[in-house]
Amino acid sequence: MINYHQQQTRRQLFGQSALGLGTVALGSLLTSNSQADRSNPSGYAGLQDLPHFAPKAKRVIYLFQNGAPSHVDLFDYKPTLKKHHGEQIPDEISGGKRFSTMTGGQKERPVLSEITNFAQHGECGAWVSDFTPKIAGIADDLCFIKSMHTDAVNHAPAITFFLTGSEMPGRPSMGAWMTYGLGQGSKNLPSFVVMTSRDKEASCGQIFYDFYWGSGFLPSRFQGVKFRGQGDPVLYLSNPQGMSREIRRGILDDLAKLNEINFAEMGDPETQTRISQYEMAYQMQMSVPELTDFSNEPKHILDRYGPDVHRAGSFAYNCLMARRLAERDVPFIQLMHAGWDQHRNLNTQLKVQCIDTDAPSAALVRDLKERGLLDDTLVIWGGEFGRTPFLQGKIENTSTWGRDHHPYAFTIWMAGGGIQPGVSYGSSDDFGFNVVENPVSVHDLQATILHLLGINHERLTYKFQGRNFRLTDVFGEVVKPILT
Repeated sequence: MINYHQQQTRRQLFGQSALGLGTVALGSLLTSNSQADRSNPSGYAGLQDLPHFAPKAKRVIYLFQNGAPSHVDLFDYKPTLKKHHGEQIPDEISGGKRFSTMTGGQKERPVLSEITNFAQHGECGAWVSDFTPKIAGIADDLCFIKSMHTDAVNHAPAITFFLTGSEMPGRPSMGAWMTYGLGQGSKNLPSFVVMTSRDKEASCGQIFYDFYWGSGFLPSRFQGVKFRGQGDPVLYLSNPQGMSREIRRGILDDLAKLNEINFAEMGDPETQTRISQYEMAYQMQMSVPELTDFSNEPKHILDRYGPDVHRAGSFAYNCLMARRLAERDVPFIQLMHAGWDQHRNLNTQLKVQCIDTDAPSAALVRDLKERGLLDDTLVIWGGEFGRTPFLQGKIENTSTWGRDHHPYAFTIWMAGGGIQPGVSYGSSDDFGFNVVENPVSVHDLQATILHLLGINHERLTYKFQGRNFRLTDVFGEVVKPILT
């Protein structure tokens, strides 16, 4: 330790001189904002005043459908579309609206009928497409929000908006905010886990940017940990040849002491991140192999998720992993499945996407319910916007039917965690074009999610560049009618 202090580098000298009292202030701020257990560096107990009130949900599973599922083909039944199929959509409905460059200059906007068949399901009588029969089978457990709307018309900004509260990258993601506020749920697994997947044909898939689960200006210890879809979910789970677990434990303990000295002198929160991540990596060497071992899962459970459940990296596999993570008290689980961007192949690709996602999504909800976990687990299913009720292209080209991005009205569904089951909230007009009843914005949804976790969205803030930031920016109202 004496040698450590004597061997001060030029960079350290300038860094300490420049920071001065600011370093002390930052260290004080970090101490006052957290209840970190120094005897267990991987542990983080969250902010002292949280939760603000009794939560109804302990964890969130967000099934994010990248590319935007077509609401009028899946969950928002509009007979008017079939009645006016091929006709120009009325100007009073679509006039003056902004779309992507793919239809922004398109003069003809013919109404495109739904390409699926709808029927009512459950005691609630929810209208659900025949492309999603398994989701239809759990309709009485779901809350369909049919009045979602957003500001963005392109994928990356729209996804970023949903997951971070801003269309521009750089803000903390929802899972990072939750982990920062409420702390770590599991000592052996990350508090924020992300898994990604694509459709079987690997077509029209969106890019998975790291900032979708990033920590933004929060310390990086709060960013999501992405599990890989091939090989080991996490790299370097095994010790190098010749290194025992006992030797690794000793190295980590010594490294933690050195990092604690560095943190005490410099006050850099990323030093604490290194301490916690080294410790978490050590714990995951034991927890992850057990997590990914499906050998004890009953056959009827595996069959429920579908045949792809055995293919690592598939949406079905990730959904079962999500249930197993929920059982192990991981607070925020974010699954992202790409392939819904159906501009020219709606009549072929939509069914592929539904085959990939329908059974696993429903199986996850049923699985959680049977294990008594759904009551305090909030499940969210939806994309970044919907698809246009009019056709992109010409009605005669039946082999290339598709729909453009549609931010003005679309549908998501939620289940468990304090959400009323078997209800539909809000509505769009007869064409599924504009919201006409109980509009729900992206910030309203975020405020509602935080509320269910026991967080007042206006009070969960972080000061950065002289301003107190929050997930919902300066907007957002809790959607109280959908709460139990």
